[in-house]
Amino acid sequence: MDRPTPYQEKYSAGTEVQIADRSFLEHFMKTWQYHHKLTAEQLEYADKITTVDSVGFYHGGDPLYELAGIPGIWHEACLRAVKIT
Repeated sequence: MDRPTPYQEKYSAGTEVQIADRSFLEHFMKTWQYHHKLTAEQLEYADKITTVDSVGFYHGGDPLYELAGIPGIWHEACLRAVKIT
């Protein structure tokens, strides 16, 4: 998993994003060993499309996202750009 540039978000507030698929989220949940681990509740939102409400940064520069209508704190690795068709 590529590490993002510290203190540089990929998705700004107001950007439409899609949450990763369930298998990715399950793998992330099992392997992520640091801050803001995913919860079982968050797995239920796999593949959902929503909007970024806000972006904050963990000490060290990891972007952390709050999403419209979806609980929890989300890591950038768990989000995807919405493809415009």
